[in-house]
Amino acid sequence: MRHDAQGTSTAPREAGTAPLSRLHSLPLLRNVPADLTASLMVFLVAVPLSLGIAVASGAPLVAGLIAAAVGGIVAGAVGGSAVQVSGPTAGLTIIIADLVHTYGWRVTCLITLLAGLIQIAMGAFRIARAALAVSPAVIHGMLAGVGITIGLAQVHVLLGGEPQSSAIANITGLPRQLLDNHTPAVAVGVLTIAVLLVWPRLPVVGRIRLLPAALVAVAGATAFASLAQLPVERVDLPDSLAAAWSGPLLPERADLHGVAIGAVTVALVASVETLLCAIAVDRLHDGPRANLNRELIGQGAANTVSGALGGLPVAGVIVRSTANARAGARTPLSAIMHGVWVVVFIALLATAVEQIPMAALAGLLVFISAQMISLARLRDLRRHREASVYLVALGAVVVFGLLEGVIIGFAVAILVSLRRLTRVTVLTEEFEGRWHIVVQGSLTFLGVPRVAHVLRTVPSGTHVDLDLHVDFMDHAAFESIHAWRLDHERTGGSVDIDEVHENWYERRSRQTPPADKTTPSGLSRWWAPWQMRGFDHSAPPSGLLLSGAREYHASTAGRMRSIMSRLAHRQHPKALFITCADSRVVPNVITASGPGDLFTVRNIGNLVPRQGTGQPDDSVGAAVEYAVTVLEVPSVVVCGHSNCGAMKALLEGTGAPDSELAHLGRWLGHGEASAVRAGRSQLLDTPAPEAMRLLSQANVVQQLENLLTYPVVRRRQEEGRLELTGMYYDLETAEISVLDPATGEFAPIPAAELNAGPPGSAAKGAVPPQGAPPADSDPAGSARTQDPSPAG
Repeated sequence: MRHDAQGTSTAPREAGTAPLSRLHSLPLLRNVPADLTASLMVFLVAVPLSLGIAVASGAPLVAGLIAAAVGGIVAGAVGGSAVQVSGPTAGLTIIIADLVHTYGWRVTCLITLLAGLIQIAMGAFRIARAALAVSPAVIHGMLAGVGITIGLAQVHVLLGGEPQSSAIANITGLPRQLLDNHTPAVAVGVLTIAVLLVWPRLPVVGRIRLLPAALVAVAGATAFASLAQLPVERVDLPDSLAAAWSGPLLPERADLHGVAIGAVTVALVASVETLLCAIAVDRLHDGPRANLNRELIGQGAANTVSGALGGLPVAGVIVRSTANARAGARTPLSAIMHGVWVVVFIALLATAVEQIPMAALAGLLVFISAQMISLARLRDLRRHREASVYLVALGAVVVFGLLEGVIIGFAVAILVSLRRLTRVTVLTEEFEGRWHIVVQGSLTFLGVPRVAHVLRTVPSGTHVDLDLHVDFMDHAAFESIHAWRLDHERTGGSVDIDEVHENWYERRSRQTPPADKTTPSGLSRWWAPWQMRGFDHSAPPSGLLLSGAREYHASTAGRMRSIMSRLAHRQHPKALFITCADSRVVPNVITASGPGDLFTVRNIGNLVPRQGTGQPDDSVGAAVEYAVTVLEVPSVVVCGHSNCGAMKALLEGTGAPDSELAHLGRWLGHGEASAVRAGRSQLLDTPAPEAMRLLSQANVVQQLENLLTYPVVRRRQEEGRLELTGMYYDLETAEISVLDPATGEFAPIPAAELNAGPPGSAAKGAVPPQGAPPADSDPAGSARTQDPSPAG
């Protein structure tokens, strides 16, 4: 899946054209210079990385260069991504090292060839997206585990020693390795790492800045070792390409099963890494999106050729692909030419490679392995509550190996998903011997222990209102609740079950349960205007009202009945909410509140006439006195909004209105103090939207001051029993700002408060489906769990 800048998950868009047609669909002459320049940059990155990965894999060094050339030329020409660059990848290092150790290098080449054929088949059957079903947390945890394993092994090489057979052995053997004297190798390796760290931060200028850090580090370490004549181990290449060739070899009959598993493993890991890389690289350019099935065929073709020529397996590599996109590449020509440059390098400059110290490549690998452990990625997964999957996959790869680690990580990811899908919350409240219990979520056997524990705490002989707001109920959950109900009623109690969502309990009682997990009935945007929900907008207003009332009776009234029956005889609102009569401002929607939560006063301009004014308004004054004195609300909120017609009239100061608007003119006189506070003359020189915002917010502050002219309001505030709050609602962004008393400015609601919803709610501001009141504001449920006083 792709994720936009806000974290919104979107499916990647596939281009239906073949790569070569895409190549010609762009202005070729205009893009060729940029593609050639980018190909040289990627080539400079690819050479040291390919050599280092070959070292870490235990393969011949030339195998890394062969894979880099084939990955560029074949995958670039056949694949489906515009700028992705393929080559040997660190993610496959552990697998290849194990295969080389078990079967030898030539059988490993056969495994690479077979893996390529598997990838071609996967692409031909168009199942590329199926490979993306693996959780990204598992993939990134696997890569981090691979990074740790590579780093631990290469630290031994950097110190002049030999890597051990496993990560655990490398850890236990590290103290002894550190005690030995490896001064020349350590100096070269440390220099390489230091250059890698410092080079991107140096204030270099001009084209020098374009040189890749990996090339500069390896070249600098090589020059240092040669000038200092250090006695360190260096790269050893064969004398000729013919001598370097070591093609695939058929395995022994006893090894066929292991070879097949190895081929499937290489194909799957390379495919997933490639597809994730292709999607990530699509965010770096504005050209055609990757055709994932075509890309999989291209990767399979490249692996088939690389295995036949004696090269390492290839996959899409994020480091090279990122360098390619940032260097200005726009077509596959760049990837193809980068492979050509590698071939030229092998043919003409192989002797230069033999001057590279092995410790320099080890230092490069240690640096790469550290980069594979991304703390930013871990923080992102933690926000999505998948850090546990990442850490388990990482630890399992280090301790048990790559394949075992991926399997364990995948199992944990499934368990985490099951827990989320079957999560259930239970809220309870007791008032005057009457118990109210709300069950929300998917009620399966996994949630039965929690629900049963709560139900067992209900005393015998009491009346229980049980609200089931569940989208699924399995047989175990039904049996548990039904058995408890029968037992409770036998002891003299009574149980009233109200199913807010689907009638799972009722249907199972009649032995006719719904077949599948359900979704809420009606439209999900229950809060949208009539015209956006299929209502006939050409009907007269009375017809729209009747249509809305019919929908309410059909989908909502029955579900609200138990709530309203408890609210019918008493109200206990949590706030007096004073806002504008504007039809676009809906208090219960913007506060995610339900029946019984708000005592609302609405008028033009959300004005509160001052106590003792020459033109008093008994309506607003009566509402304030009743809410504060009789209902004893703990909070009073004044909420203004953008694009307010009353504020526009105050700002323009149109003078005496005509006779048809006489009442409006007198009413707006209560807002003159707000215009004075905001500075009407200065606002007239301010752009209209900003002037309206400043005046609307100044009006909120003024009305809060007007409230304090009421003795009952001032007295209760001074006693600490009443809180005054100012809010501002931006219609265009649908976001709320709150007045900060310390600064006098309106600031966005803190993120912590946005993310933390009431008990039992999935998230703050979550909107319930059509036909159901907001679950996180049910006054008989979650809202009342915060305050034991009843709502009815």
